[in-house]
Amino acid sequence: MSDNLGRGEALPIFIGNVTKTYGKVFALDDVSLDVKQGEFMTLLGPSGSGKTTLLMVLAGFTRPDHGSLKFGDREVIRTPPHKRDVGMVFQNYALFPHMNVAANVGFPLKLRNVSGPELAERVEGALETVQLGGYGERGIDQLSGGQKQRVALARAIVFEPRILLMDEPLSALDKKLREHMQIELRHLHDKLGMTTVYVTHDQREALTMSDRIAVINHGKLMQLDEPRTIYDFPANTFVADFIGESTFVPVSVSGGKVSYDGTALQTATTPDGAGKYNLMMRPERLAFVSGKKPKDVNVFKGTVSELVFQGESFLMYADLSDGTQVAVRGATQKDAMANVPEVGAAVSLGLHKDDTVLIPDTGDLPA
Repeated sequence: MSDNLGRGEALPIFIGNVTKTYGKVFALDDVSLDVKQGEFMTLLGPSGSGKTTLLMVLAGFTRPDHGSLKFGDREVIRTPPHKRDVGMVFQNYALFPHMNVAANVGFPLKLRNVSGPELAERVEGALETVQLGGYGERGIDQLSGGQKQRVALARAIVFEPRILLMDEPLSALDKKLREHMQIELRHLHDKLGMTTVYVTHDQREALTMSDRIAVINHGKLMQLDEPRTIYDFPANTFVADFIGESTFVPVSVSGGKVSYDGTALQTATTPDGAGKYNLMMRPERLAFVSGKKPKDVNVFKGTVSELVFQGESFLMYADLSDGTQVAVRGATQKDAMANVPEVGAAVSLGLHKDDTVLIPDTGDLPA
């Protein structure tokens, strides 16, 4: 039986206990996770976290020290890259400058002995899919950054792979085009139905595009969940700090009861027993409180230390009673700005109990 997986429906991916070391450094440390059939999975982490190494293991360019990798029910850990039939979009696009657009897109088909009218038809179909119909005769040097990214994507999907891998394909684009392409890529994924694994260090990009996110740091899987769950209920302080903005406030836990600065708190989850915990405060979840304390809201008193205008939003910094500085983010509509207290003013900040999330203190709080 050939090792070539062939064309067909999307395949699930099963990664089991994959480890890769370089000397004494663990690039991947016993990583296990599953990618569902047709899912858009993002590998998210800072530089050097191991996310790209894991993608290269999936592509076949990196051989792990040990572990299992299955596409569907087939073990592929020893299958060479050209027989895995995965589409790959590289960070720098890796287009051939001496070939025109059509030749670049058609290159994977030529390797698979597709030629003549079928090749031309499939190349034009792939270009139409990425909204570059009619661009086949153009040179690569005649394209914008966004167009080059689309050509690279067309080349990756032209042979209808069951799995699509993308290594930070939008990192070279400017902010506005990048955000536009995030939505386009997600729509394209939904249309094609391929199992997609996407690498990025951009938290907002991961939250925007993914069905699920695998957060990786120091070669270890920190958390695997849907975007909303990871944002609202991070597994540890690294995830809470890396995804979104957070301030961590130490709280006391005893007998299942939580308190801050001697005041009892209503929380989204109740810790088991005692231990060290930190309250995660997201700037957009805090609100100004005046008058009677609202029901189901925890109130924190402080003093405004700084106001920062950021266009569509503002950041207000306040010092709490224990010296912790927290941030509050709000919209800049006229009515909203009218209620923002001035620097030096006393302020009461409300945090709904459903947003009062405790994170175990694992000793890795950001400096």
